Amino acid sequence: MAEQVAITVDGAEWSVAAGITIAAAFTERGQPGWRRTRLRGEPRGVSCGIGVCFDCLVTVNGTPGVRACLAEVRPGDVISSENGSSFADDQSVPEPAPAPTVDRCDVAVVGAGPAGLTAAVAAADAGCAVQVLDLGERPGGQYWRWGPATADGRFHHGWAAFTALRERFDAHRAGGQIIYRPGHAVFQLQPPPEATTASAFRVHAVAGDRERDYASVLAQAVVVATGAYDLQLPVPGWTLPGVMAAGAAQSLLKSSAVTAGHRVVVAGTGPFLLPVAVGLAQAGARVVAVVEAGQPLDYLRHPAGLAASWRKLPEAGGYLARLARHRVPVLRRHAAIAARGDGRLESVTVARLDQVGRPVPGTERTLAADVLAAGYGFVPQVELLGEAGAQLSGGAQPASPVAVAGPDQQTTVPGLFAAGETTGIGGSDLARAEGEIAGRAAARFVGRPVAPPPRAVVRERAALRRFAAIMQAVHPVPSGWTHWPADDTIVCRCEEVTLGRLRAAAALGADDARSIKLLARPGMGWCQGRICGPPVAALLAAGLSEPTAERAGHPAASGLSRPLAQPVPLGVLARLAALDDPAETEAASAEDAAGARPDHEGKM
Repeated sequence: MAEQVAITVDGAEWSVAAGITIAAAFTERGQPGWRRTRLRGEPRGVSCGIGVCFDCLVTVNGTPGVRACLAEVRPGDVISSENGSSFADDQSVPEPAPAPTVDRCDVAVVGAGPAGLTAAVAAADAGCAVQVLDLGERPGGQYWRWGPATADGRFHHGWAAFTALRERFDAHRAGGQIIYRPGHAVFQLQPPPEATTASAFRVHAVAGDRERDYASVLAQAVVVATGAYDLQLPVPGWTLPGVMAAGAAQSLLKSSAVTAGHRVVVAGTGPFLLPVAVGLAQAGARVVAVVEAGQPLDYLRHPAGLAASWRKLPEAGGYLARLARHRVPVLRRHAAIAARGDGRLESVTVARLDQVGRPVPGTERTLAADVLAAGYGFVPQVELLGEAGAQLSGGAQPASPVAVAGPDQQTTVPGLFAAGETTGIGGSDLARAEGEIAGRAAARFVGRPVAPPPRAVVRERAALRRFAAIMQAVHPVPSGWTHWPADDTIVCRCEEVTLGRLRAAAALGADDARSIKLLARPGMGWCQGRICGPPVAALLAAGLSEPTAERAGHPAASGLSRPLAQPVPLGVLARLAALDDPAETEAASAEDAAGARPDHEGKM
């Protein structure tokens, strides 16, 4: 039995497994909802499961706004659920904190998933001093997220590859080549000022939801490997506790060995639904159905791409075989079009879809369930890249752009590299290939003699990118999903904005996402439009108004371009201002000039 720790939750004493997340503790206790919304007083719980949506906030030891899906329980924690926007009881003004010290390195890596870990190891192998800043508590990212209860990797795919990579990562940490900063939310990435001789990027991060300390790193090159999060579509009832992203259900399992519920419907589109359903079934949940909006037989239309990525076929076949052993039905060309329940999920309505994704009348049926795990692909997290000036291009979904990167993963900003899902959704194998190439290129950028990546890695990247394109073609978000929500369906979870309010704003002349945001407030809450941005853009394009495709899907108009990539306490911003001291900037410039690197102008 796992080690138990004592915590206090809303005045009650709980004994929970050490190292699980606070969200897992609530879920294991049969409490899927614990926060009340500010406007409607509705219950909320886990939604994204990876710290993007801020739906699961709790107060921990007097600190409000802690994300329960990220924070792990500690012995003696006093946790209270929140109503609306909570603030600490102590409203006194703290003493001004001293300006933070600034660390320096050759290469900074943002994110410690498959791409980030591989890039960090590759740069360290080349002799670079590397710092890795990651939102998670342990290396592995969301793909290999783990905790004390899951350290054997039984709920993970590719665990052997991860342990080998982690060993190399830990060896460089022990040798001082890599400094690892877990629990760091990077909120700003500043490229070198063009008007000065400074050659360093500034990477600013909030260190933890609980302590909210601050860290700043100067680096000659940066690799952004921030991954992606589930695209969720607003349907009636999707804000009920028990309705969550498919990745959230998997995150609870991978990090804490906790199943999201007892009767689960897994819905959406894409191959990711299969490992989620298999993991839940193997952990003891009753997976009622896998509801796939696409038609997987369409893969047969791409024989050349499948042949190039033949290793993916046994993996998919294995998942399907395990679902068959657990007697899990797979409903193709179906969708979960509504969730029902009183204070928590009780049932899911599914329906067959026509060719454009509209529900076929008369095909609706109700499935009893306490969890709906839904995902319609992924949204790359490119905010840091966009604010640093890197060029972004349209992604697979509206308002879901990806970074433009050259053959060595360098963006249009010299010294700034992107790897993994930031350049397009393609899975962990592709992320590792891109991380290897980006890490080597970053080391070369700072002046280290590095051999080009092995040809096998470059060929692997090309083949996996072709397969990723096939996946996007076979599993698009059905365009007809805009017929699923009703006018009273909430679209923006943070500000509780309904589809009816969006239509009213459009009737007043709002013809793009920015105007809709100003009139109806979608995208102005905690998540800063990450969750509602793509759906709002799709709804605009479908006829809320008559925007051009360019305006409807432009990242700036949908809230993806922002000066701060994470919510930041004002005290942290005050400390950040201290770093703008001209004397400090001049000192940094002088130090960078002393270690000037070769000219890499024009390098892609």
